[in-house]
Amino acid sequence: MPHVLLIEDDASVRDGMELVLRRHGYDVETAATGEQALALLAGERGARVELAVLDLMLPGMDGFEVCRRIRARSAVLPVIMLTARGDDQDIVTGLEAGADDYVVKPVTAPVLEARIRAALRRAEPSGPVRGPAADLAGLVIDRAGLTVTKHGTPVPLPPTELRLLLELSAAPGRVLSREQLLESVWDHTFLGDSRLVDAAVGRLRAKLEDVPAKPRYVQTVRGFGYRFGPL
Repeated sequence: MPHVLLIEDDASVRDGMELVLRRHGYDVETAATGEQALALLAGERGARVELAVLDLMLPGMDGFEVCRRIRARSAVLPVIMLTARGDDQDIVTGLEAGADDYVVKPVTAPVLEARIRAALRRAEPSGPVRGPAADLAGLVIDRAGLTVTKHGTPVPLPPTELRLLLELSAAPGRVLSREQLLESVWDHTFLGDSRLVDAAVGRLRAKLEDVPAKPRYVQTVRGFGYRFGPL
């Protein structure tokens, strides 16, 4: 039974979402504020949490800061951000803070549950992204062990960024469109959004590239998408 942490300040929304998730077989912890959520994650119950669903507009510490603190604490915990506004800047800021996905409220139960299932699947990459380890200009991608090192130093990556790197590096030089990456990494066959890809690429470059503005590994092919180097 997957263990989900739901962080939502509106009691009626929180109770309704908790009920829906429990009916779909999830074990649910809830928090009404970011501070409560962080305290829970730091305690014994937090060790069981496999995914966080995080409201953006919270009293006190907002969802952006909560996401940053969750990501600083754990590189691997999937985070789905909930926002009542589809504002581009809010979404991009949330993704840059480390969220793996976002959902605009109000959200139907099937959509939320599908996004949670997809995020949990991304936490355990499988299928064509696996294979032998590769050493590419100092960047070692161990596809079996699911680890990444650069010049011998470990590079911890959240599940979405790791899956993105595995997809791109499976065939160096091959160009993948944003639509292809949305389907293969995020499983968004029904709701494509290039902002997810672009934000994840930006985070990946910040961790892998010596100069993120001049990437050697994850390169943009304008008008088409992205490919994996190195140059």
